[in-house]
Amino acid sequence: MSLPHLADRAGRYRAMRLIRSFEELALEWVRSGLIVGGTHPYIGQEAVAVGVCAALTADDQLTSTHRGHGHVLAKGADPGRLLAELAGRVDGLNRGRGGSMHAADFSLGILGANGIVGAGAPIAVGAAWAAQRQGRPRVVASFFGDGALNQGVLLEALNLASIWRAPALFVCENNGYATTLPTGAAVGGSACGRAEAFGIPAETVDGMDVEAVRAAAQRMAERARAGGGPGFLECLTYRFEAHHTMERRFRLSYRAPQEVAAWRERDPLASAAAALSPAEVAEIDADVSQLLSSAAGFALASAEPDPATADDHLYASGLRPRSGAAL
Repeated sequence: MSLPHLADRAGRYRAMRLIRSFEELALEWVRSGLIVGGTHPYIGQEAVAVGVCAALTADDQLTSTHRGHGHVLAKGADPGRLLAELAGRVDGLNRGRGGSMHAADFSLGILGANGIVGAGAPIAVGAAWAAQRQGRPRVVASFFGDGALNQGVLLEALNLASIWRAPALFVCENNGYATTLPTGAAVGGSACGRAEAFGIPAETVDGMDVEAVRAAAQRMAERARAGGGPGFLECLTYRFEAHHTMERRFRLSYRAPQEVAAWRERDPLASAAAALSPAEVAEIDADVSQLLSSAAGFALASAEPDPATADDHLYASGLRPRSGAAL
């Protein structure tokens, strides 16, 4: 079964509204100093995270990116614990030690966001291969941006997934820019062409339409779950905000205001809301607002880590060497 909270249009709109409002709150906390170091806003790309996760089950897993809050929330993470993580508090998803770019929750199948471009792909393929070996009907989705298309580690992951027929779903969030570099100036060929070169079925979809993303992801997930091997989904989307909140300080100018405005007219939240009644939308918006208010209170009430524990969790413990291994 798919994730219950994303099973219908109302649930998918609610998840998108939660992500948008969460990111707007995070921006406020960056400006106030509650979040140190900044964030990579996911505003504008909500339909991708929600659409893909709507095709996943509770047992499925995912790997995320430096712009990962949307993926984590869409899979079902507690917004209070994620907000606490961003603020570096002990009640965060990772005890305040992962921060914005490394949130994880293994209990929900969230294997972690990753600050290294493309680095989640081989982790996803390894997890998918392990599930295959265990005979589990599990799919592992790996999110990455267009900036990862030229990373060798992604190409290696595609190759291994194809050879092993691993149940992996590669999701390229093509928002048109790798930081400030336009995709067309950096990518020879196409995103789907990368996957097709390894014999992986690939499809391009409107990443501003949550239902289109869900339908495409569902087809690929079902195929992978049935033993048909990996799939590759390119979602054409757009980030409305800066690549990183630090960008405001640098006053970078690489996108024409008219371009941003044109994409904002295709706001994925507006199209998702149009499928519901005004009363439903108002009720959901109010519910999300209350949820985030509680989340903020939870995060602010959480303590900061004790400096004396700074070295904790740096190294693995309790490892059992394989039989015959020399120590």
